[in-house]
Amino acid sequence: MRTSPIRRWKFLLADEPEAWAKGFDDERWRTVVVPHDWSVEHPFDPSMSSGTGYLPGGVGWYRGHVSLAALDLTPGQRLRLVFHGVYKNADVWVNGYHLGARPSGWARFSFDLTEILGYAPGDDLVVAVRVDRTEVSDSRWYNGAGLTRQVDLEIREAVHLAEHGTTIETINTDACVRLRQTVVNDGDRDTTVTIDHELRSLTTDAVHRFAAEVAVPAGATRTVETVERIADPELWSADHPHRYRLTSTLGPGGDAYELIVGLRTVRFDPDHGFFVNDEPQTLKGVCLHEDAGVLGTAVPAAVWARRLLALKAMGANAVRMAHNPHSPELYTLCDALGFYVIDEAFDEWENAKNKWWQGHNVYPPRHEGPATSFPAWHAADLTAMVEAHRHHPSVIAWSIGNEVDYPNDPYASPLFAEMTGNNDASKPAAERVYDPARPDMRRLTTIAARLIELVRAADPTRAVTLAAAFPELSSRTGLLEGLDLIGYNYKEQLYDADHARFPAQPLVGSENGHSYEAWRHVADKDYVAGQFLWTGIDYLGEAHGWPVHGSPAGLLTTAGFDKPAYHLRRSWWSDEPMVYLVTGPDLARRWDHEPGQDVEVFCFANTDEVVLTCGDETFPLAFDDTAGWWRATVPYREEPLTLVGRTQEVSVLDALGSRGKAASIDARVWNVPAGVVVAGDVIQIEVTLRDADGNVAADDRLVTAEVSGGDLLGLDNGDLGDPTPYPQPSRCTHDGRVIVYVRGGPSTVVTLSAPGVADVRLDHSEWR
Repeated sequence: MRTSPIRRWKFLLADEPEAWAKGFDDERWRTVVVPHDWSVEHPFDPSMSSGTGYLPGGVGWYRGHVSLAALDLTPGQRLRLVFHGVYKNADVWVNGYHLGARPSGWARFSFDLTEILGYAPGDDLVVAVRVDRTEVSDSRWYNGAGLTRQVDLEIREAVHLAEHGTTIETINTDACVRLRQTVVNDGDRDTTVTIDHELRSLTTDAVHRFAAEVAVPAGATRTVETVERIADPELWSADHPHRYRLTSTLGPGGDAYELIVGLRTVRFDPDHGFFVNDEPQTLKGVCLHEDAGVLGTAVPAAVWARRLLALKAMGANAVRMAHNPHSPELYTLCDALGFYVIDEAFDEWENAKNKWWQGHNVYPPRHEGPATSFPAWHAADLTAMVEAHRHHPSVIAWSIGNEVDYPNDPYASPLFAEMTGNNDASKPAAERVYDPARPDMRRLTTIAARLIELVRAADPTRAVTLAAAFPELSSRTGLLEGLDLIGYNYKEQLYDADHARFPAQPLVGSENGHSYEAWRHVADKDYVAGQFLWTGIDYLGEAHGWPVHGSPAGLLTTAGFDKPAYHLRRSWWSDEPMVYLVTGPDLARRWDHEPGQDVEVFCFANTDEVVLTCGDETFPLAFDDTAGWWRATVPYREEPLTLVGRTQEVSVLDALGSRGKAASIDARVWNVPAGVVVAGDVIQIEVTLRDADGNVAADDRLVTAEVSGGDLLGLDNGDLGDPTPYPQPSRCTHDGRVIVYVRGGPSTVVTLSAPGVADVRLDHSEWR
């Protein structure tokens, strides 16, 4: 099989009724590179929805032109058009033929174009896509708009593997694997196909070869299963993410298919938590939405690599895809970098949740969104997620829903009169009592049973879970009974009692706050598989009110910069010795107070010993077992604070001193580390203003980026209260920092400037 991405498209943000036609003139339309998110290209607007980041929607058209000659098709070959996700309500035409529609903004879907090729009047294959995102209050977070994920053309021979036609299961830790492949014969002759397999380690280059044979009648489909033992297996885990390239060749001169896989076993135990390759592991997870600030949801793989590696350095080893399937590149990176993944299909089922559009929990809500398409499309969307991602070793469980049992939003039950679910205290009284006119919560159990059955039909090897918001009630209505893994959101206080109530079902914190208490519920209880923090990275939408246009719940900002809470979490999760200083009351990297003023100092550390000094004086530290940090009170003096942490092997140090005004621009290109393969041409420049002593400057200034020989994709300072339009080539630093994204290559030159400091010029010598 050959894959050819369609990257350059003509785009119009308007509803053009005739744009479906092959002969339509799109010469004046703007050229864009896909993945593309049009919403983030526009100014923030307080008349839009707070839930989706105060950014607009609308109707947009894309037209892609593909040279048939360049595809180099031979007689009998098949051509398939693949969309990895279009947000949302996509209608697709090829050469004027309407192939179909897909409401979901996250589902992978495809069309066979082989017949249409026979009717093509020329070399130009025209793909036209209408995207309808007129509902701007369609979600509780930002999802973008447009062809937000890659679009591919796949070329297969007449005898080929079916789409998603390969599954691989590691039966045991001796790496006895079961390989199933579905072969399709679209030719006019019966055939017997020999499939030659090569399993090559990406770590050591060791090779294991084996073969299978299957007879496939003309026009038919057959599945062949092979069980094979791999000698000296290199098992995949988050600590050792060994992967293999599986190459399957169908007969001499036939199609060859490549799939990156991992050999590992995973299981959840109700008493002892999570196991990988029969070794116990604690899930130190974060939930992630899929935008990256200025880039919207069209996030290049290199940007995700930078973010994931920062989370890995913090000690995280798991990701929950909140609350929908994400882009293919993110799963591939989780395989490569070592993250355990809970993949999630839905945030709502057949009834819409409250969508906040005037600020979080500000009534009245709106009820737009994906619930309208759930009855007709849930089976196809759920199956598409599982089939597209089941070859990834990183995926350990399938979640069929997030907080579908949220009280009175929209389901209700006579079992409660006054609810205690999240955020209820701020709701109107009528929203906190039982209303028999609302949908009955028992309906959720029926839907869950159907979804569980669909998942197990597509993949019987992984656990099926659900993130419950109100398990006090859901555990009594039967919603949790059919699950392989019970997920609780912010309900740590129920763990002990419910572990006793459901002794046969494993338990995980599917969504958790950042408190030390919440972490100790995991660290001190073997039967809890782990936790997933809300959230790993700040995200657009779910905003509490203008001008704030996103959620600051993350450990990293939208720009991918660390917050103090990142380092506190690192002190709990990371095995790498570390210390980190902040001062009160706002946990800031600040040491510039009035002489003699008593200052609260907070010390994050994971070393055996910690020593805090200022000048020649040492200050006693007390551990706060509620907050999970060390603290002291230090009278301010101009000398820097110094924190030293010691273990038996090493000493680590952090210092905090006064900061002066900006004197220079420190611009460093973030390059993908050696050994991590990421496609794309995006350059990430981390910009820091520094004072005359090299410290991060105390003041913020407007940074302007000028690009030649490339395209400026945007600047992001991570400040969710800064409503400066993202397309602007200038942005003020926040805490002295801003990141600059550029699409470019060897001829690209980037010039950075800020008032009062010298310009900085970067060229190809700075990036790989």
